[in-house]
Amino acid sequence: MQHVVRPGRLGRLTREARRLTGGHATGHRRALYAGLLALVFVLAALTWNTTSGPGPGQASDPGAEQPGSGDQADYGTRDLARPPVLDGNAQRPVGDGALTANPLYDTDRLASLPCPAPELDIDDPGSVENFLNTLTDCLDDAWSAQFREAGIPYEPPRRVFWSEAGTSPCREYPSAAGAFYCRTNKSVYVGTADVVEKWNGAENSIVYASLLAHEYGHHVQGESGLLEHYHEQRRRQETTEKRNIWTRKAELQANCFAGTFLGSVALTYPVSEDDRETVLEDASSTADREDGPEEERTHGSAENGTYWLKQGMDEQTPGACNTWNLPDGDSLVQ
Repeated sequence: MQHVVRPGRLGRLTREARRLTGGHATGHRRALYAGLLALVFVLAALTWNTTSGPGPGQASDPGAEQPGSGDQADYGTRDLARPPVLDGNAQRPVGDGALTANPLYDTDRLASLPCPAPELDIDDPGSVENFLNTLTDCLDDAWSAQFREAGIPYEPPRRVFWSEAGTSPCREYPSAAGAFYCRTNKSVYVGTADVVEKWNGAENSIVYASLLAHEYGHHVQGESGLLEHYHEQRRRQETTEKRNIWTRKAELQANCFAGTFLGSVALTYPVSEDDRETVLEDASSTADREDGPEEERTHGSAENGTYWLKQGMDEQTPGACNTWNLPDGDSLVQ
């Protein structure tokens, strides 16, 4: 089976409209079909305001070409069905403000949306793909609402869940990490078998949820205007050490964004205390090696990888993930 780019929800609704009208429309039936199809598009726009969408990855530069907490559920705290309230000329933030004073940081906690995890059979790529799609649906809903609140345009990422080797605009895959984000085509890539192999056959689905939410976090950075300015500034740095400071801040922020999502769905996923420990241990084990060379210090120390993931899980707000206001020498971004 080749890699899968999943069709969006709008496409599924369109097919349903065809089914209800018999597939081939003539006369009154054609008019009925047109009316239903128009209704489908209106409902889709009101409900999702998204296009079809479609870890701890060890890419040196997120999105670049080549190199719980909370005991109370609060369902319905945000009206996800309303259309985005955006200025007609709304644009993504630019410049230093996109990093340090992004409107996303001023938004509330992520809404506690129901997101029960499906059963996961790590030996069945189809089961892994279903798990990834289900979780990405939840991520789409959560972050679409967050961007709407921030007043920033948002389009969910495409999904490429591969089972065979292929090529993206950013790199070939399988990748060294089993998952990555490519900003060029705004896509999250995960290997349905490769990611299980990279994680040594881990059976607890929470580690794959965290990985997916981390790569999705890079898309959040991209849609918020942050990633573009990050790449521009990182390229200007004259040494590997200085470039790595920028990379670590981006990766640790993605860890924190992953945590905000995991914390927000903790009651419905559900994320137990054991799951929480497991995912924090995973963040520690996939961090930079303490004795590693400078060129490999791109994702932060074990202590900091854990700190930022926990910070997100506890606070569940994007504002708790602002790594960019910290001085380059701050211990929390090493």
